[in-house]
Amino acid sequence: MKNIIYILSFLGSIFLGSAQQTVLITKEEVLSRVKENNNTLKISQQDVLAAKGDFNQTNAVILPNIGISHTGIATTNPLMAFGVKLNQEILTQADFDPYLLNNPRQIEDYATRIQVQQPLLNLDGIFQRKAAKAKWNATELNSERTVDFINLEVEKAYMQLQLAYKTVAVLEGVQKATLENKRLADNSFKQGYLQKSDVLAVAVRVTEINNQLQYAKSNIHNTSNYLSVLMNDTDYATFQPIDSLTLMVNDFVVEGLPDNRKDLQAMALASEAYQQMYRADKMSFLPSLNAFGTYELHDDQIFQGDANGYLFGAELKWTLFEGSKRIGKAQKSRAEYEKSKLELHQYKAESQVELNRAMRMLQDAKNNLGLTSLALQQSEESLRIRTNRFKQGLEKTTDLLLAETQYSQKQLDYFTTVFNHNYALLYVQFLTKE
Repeated sequence: MKNIIYILSFLGSIFLGSAQQTVLITKEEVLSRVKENNNTLKISQQDVLAAKGDFNQTNAVILPNIGISHTGIATTNPLMAFGVKLNQEILTQADFDPYLLNNPRQIEDYATRIQVQQPLLNLDGIFQRKAAKAKWNATELNSERTVDFINLEVEKAYMQLQLAYKTVAVLEGVQKATLENKRLADNSFKQGYLQKSDVLAVAVRVTEINNQLQYAKSNIHNTSNYLSVLMNDTDYATFQPIDSLTLMVNDFVVEGLPDNRKDLQAMALASEAYQQMYRADKMSFLPSLNAFGTYELHDDQIFQGDANGYLFGAELKWTLFEGSKRIGKAQKSRAEYEKSKLELHQYKAESQVELNRAMRMLQDAKNNLGLTSLALQQSEESLRIRTNRFKQGLEKTTDLLLAETQYSQKQLDYFTTVFNHNYALLYVQFLTKE
């Protein structure tokens, strides 16, 4: 009995899942939810924050390094014991007794130290800072370009959903017509006007339409799921656009590939970052100049400071040879810089080719629009004539089925061409957006 209840509840959950309600949406709503929740956009924003963090780390080139510490020790070491007394300013004449110097009693010292290190001249660090700045700017531009790309994906997916519903509507109309033809064929067969093969041909056509309709409905669910992923919606509802697929108007002129397109600017800034790193590696052969200082408080009681003193100075440091490590690092950074220039040149060439291809795709879609529109009108008229003749018993079943198939195919071809035209137009706009 328990097994039966479990099976019934499982089947019930499947039925409820399959009966999922359709949610009406608009493109503006999808774009708004994608802008707020899309994971790809959030990842790109984190990349920008990470690059900003790398740049902020380079503030160490110009800002001081300040630290504070409190240390407690106890010692009977003759040298350290004498030094502790000096630091605490408690040294007396009696402490110079050789016996006491060689055999001091245990003494405690609690020292508070404030240490300051100030870079004065670090040329390699300056160029590393410039490289981090260029990388940060490049990441910001890449993030903005990612927004443009995700918007294009939303436009495409939304139109795919519109096309899927158009396909379902066309096939449902064809299904209705084929069922009516099947009814007429069955009546004609009963009256002896048609052969069994003609009736079977109509039945096969009905089955084909049913299969195509099922695939079209599945495509609605697939596209809805992709929109859910773009919106980061874990409900995975079945969406339905409020508006239908319509032809977009081309009202802009393409003047060529813009040099200030965000991804091209990002590539140029990335190349600049490699250049600055190469310069930084060359500057590492030069000396660096840093200032330093300490302020100390000493006492034999914790967190006290009856005695104090300070120390400050500057250090000019020049590492003359480091086992060819810096030479190899400079060679590597130069190769990476040259590689980045070649990659930028290659990317511009590929972008120009992609724009040319998109322009041809748009022109082909425009040309195809006229042809598919005319073919749709012709096939519709042909189907109307053959349907009327079939009802009067003057048309063969095979000819009617052929006309019906052609008409449904021309409808689907026309809506697909509209989708291709709209997407090509949006893609050209994306490739030329500054």
